[in-house]
Amino acid sequence: MQRSGCDRLDSVRVVLLDLDGVLYVEQALVPGAREAVGQLRSLGLALRFVTNTTSRSRPETLRKLHRLGVPLEESELVTPAALAVRHCLENGWRRASLLLPDDVKEDFADLEEDDERPDVVIVGDLGERFGYDVLNGAFQRLLAGAELVALQKNRYWLKADGLSLDVGPFVAALEYATGQEAHVVGKPAAGFFEEVLGSAVSEAGAAAMVGDDVESDIGGALRAGLAAILVRTGKYRAEALETSGLAPTAVVDSIADVPALFGP
Repeated sequence: MQRSGCDRLDSVRVVLLDLDGVLYVEQALVPGAREAVGQLRSLGLALRFVTNTTSRSRPETLRKLHRLGVPLEESELVTPAALAVRHCLENGWRRASLLLPDDVKEDFADLEEDDERPDVVIVGDLGERFGYDVLNGAFQRLLAGAELVALQKNRYWLKADGLSLDVGPFVAALEYATGQEAHVVGKPAAGFFEEVLGSAVSEAGAAAMVGDDVESDIGGALRAGLAAILVRTGKYRAEALETSGLAPTAVVDSIADVPALFGP
């Protein structure tokens, strides 16, 4: 266990827990994850379960956590979808081209799906369905005047068979082709952390993020003023940390080691 500036953790009252790679990898819990959640609660810490995952809807993510035996309330789960919808409505964008799995589209019921004359193209995780036709269609809609919103921009994620491309490379392709910078609503966007802390009625200095992604979890949290705890599970790679220039508040082997950072 590595600690750097762990005195910051003494004032923490809210802990943000990433899901994929921290609590579970695909359908398997990380050893000790369920117990760690219980221990954090017993220490009187408020918890928020936060994810950039856009391959499943918010209700399905909640059901998955319950299936895995992780106890949480619906209000404790934060996903990028609600932020994207709010951003669109605030800007008067109601017609949306949704590059999302069909079952995730239920999270966007307040928008009208429109691939003909959309106000905005919203990019989530299509996985293997990302291909030339899909990206070219989005490219043409953006050239016609649609805005580009990305639910997240992670480079890669961990599947059972190893690291795989995430949404970020496809968003970057659209940015490069159109010259338009995407508005990113998931981690590491400052708005994401502000939304989470607002729901927990907490200031950044009283919060800590636990994640496996050096860029979106650790970098995003530190820039937003939170403490940042990096776990060596999921997509963690030592070389990614070394080249990032970032200094996490603490680095631990897994979520199972996190409660000890806050214990007596």
